[in-house]
Amino acid sequence: MNESFLKSLPGWAKKMVEKYYTQTISQFILYGNVYDLAPWRDNEELKFLTLHDFLAKVLFGSRDIIMFYDRSSGIDFATPAMRQDFSRAISGYDSYYGTEFSHSLPRDPQRALHLIFSYLRLRIGDGKSIAVIIDYADTIIPNSDSSMMSDADRTHFVTLLKLARDSMTIQSNATICLITESLGSLNQDHVKSVFTEGIQIPPPNKRERSEYIKFYNDKHPIEQYSEVPLESLASLTSGLSRVSLRTIMAEMMENKRKLTFDLLKQRKKLLIEAESFGLLEFVETKYDLDMVAGHDGVKKRLRDAVKAIQKGKTDVLPMGYLISGPVGTGKTFITYCFAGEVGIPCVILKNFRSQWVGQTESNLEKILSLLKAMEPIAVLIDEADAYLGNRSAGGDSGVSARVFSKIAAFMGNTKNRGKVIWFLMTTRPDLLPVDLKRQGRAEEHFGLFYPQTIEERKTLFQIMCKKTGVALDQEDIYPEKILDEKTHFSGADIEAGLIRSRFQAVVNGRDQVSQEDMNKVFKDFIPASYPLEIELQNLVAVQESTSRELLPKKYKKMSDLDVSQQIQELKMLIDAGRM
Repeated sequence: MNESFLKSLPGWAKKMVEKYYTQTISQFILYGNVYDLAPWRDNEELKFLTLHDFLAKVLFGSRDIIMFYDRSSGIDFATPAMRQDFSRAISGYDSYYGTEFSHSLPRDPQRALHLIFSYLRLRIGDGKSIAVIIDYADTIIPNSDSSMMSDADRTHFVTLLKLARDSMTIQSNATICLITESLGSLNQDHVKSVFTEGIQIPPPNKRERSEYIKFYNDKHPIEQYSEVPLESLASLTSGLSRVSLRTIMAEMMENKRKLTFDLLKQRKKLLIEAESFGLLEFVETKYDLDMVAGHDGVKKRLRDAVKAIQKGKTDVLPMGYLISGPVGTGKTFITYCFAGEVGIPCVILKNFRSQWVGQTESNLEKILSLLKAMEPIAVLIDEADAYLGNRSAGGDSGVSARVFSKIAAFMGNTKNRGKVIWFLMTTRPDLLPVDLKRQGRAEEHFGLFYPQTIEERKTLFQIMCKKTGVALDQEDIYPEKILDEKTHFSGADIEAGLIRSRFQAVVNGRDQVSQEDMNKVFKDFIPASYPLEIELQNLVAVQESTSRELLPKKYKKMSDLDVSQQIQELKMLIDAGRM
């Protein structure tokens, strides 16, 4: 094995070469960032090639025969000479079997794979070295339950598995590469076969992005069009492929348009959401923790985490946070403000589940790969108890259980500590599986509660005025009901009341809201009231809290047994009321 050649290869390619030379694997599945550019140093000259060109010119450049196949283009070759040799072999095949493939090569996988297999065995027998590259492999052996496979899919599966298991293929200088974006989209029996090896091609890290930006800038000077320093550009484009980076830089050059920090943020948001097929939604927030009213203890803990991140001490951070509490207490908002305070990207996981076999796991694989590439990042999952499912979920051929296991494993990977920060938000943390809220995953459990004092209500009201942009005609005025200790308003209730008050002012031809407007609205406004459910949500948040210090005074003195008993009683009363 040529050491200098190995050093010129990216990590995934080195792994592939090393596996190949064990002479136990001849079929590889390349997955992940497969439609990006691959770096290669050719006699110290840095080049970036498409995966097809990289395989054909670099990894398999010395092979006698390099074949390509996909359902759209059919069978093709790296050079005309290779194509002519195949044509001669197919002419002999036609003469023997009475076919006419030499006049028109088939594109359908069943016949095309049969021809490839026959030609492969023929030329291996002649001592030739061969590489077969099959693109969009998920369209040939898609993930499906074995009992639901069509006859054609079964044939493709058996043909490729025979190629992988064939002793002649393994012991000769022959390699088959299946290319797909996701392992989850392929037939899982094939993926798990001991005769195949999955090789993930990851998105470029910061060093690799910086290397590509410098390469591009040397050929197309972009510094004059960018307000973002090139080193900062590499840092701020985490999660983007080299192709996406090229798109941003080429647009800048072509349009002679200045690349500002705001424009970069917009382009990155669009490109990441496109690369994730819309399964991740970027949260852009202008708020920080100063915008959060109350919850002082929780804010202090989160600010301590911000300090650790900014100092680079990510190894002391929790793997994740469980934020619980009644509806309207600002669980989602406080996580947005945390992301705004620390200045890291923040994404919401959208519904990645699909009715199609294999698509759910494929979507999740793509999401987790992007999250890893975008670190440090905050990941928000609202209504986590319903969203994540559990390890024993059934009724869908085990998909939910497998999805849950993958998420749990990713959350528990200590290599991601301080890099991928999870925020699981729920009003019912008691319904969230223990696997996710144990230490090593969502380690810090915070409960958020309604304002407990008049001062906390005033502070919350002032914050909500800023958030909604409501202008008051006087300073330090509050609706009378806000100051009434017998009434209970959440942040969402106050926000709704302020919007109604501004509407009242506009109807009366004014831009500013008066105390009279607010008194009228808040006196008429009846917040949704579910006292038993709210108290249950309070108590389960207390039960899940990992810090007694952060609990409201009324709950601090309660024993664990008292809390559990009251929770059981409330559940029984709520269930009885639904009958």
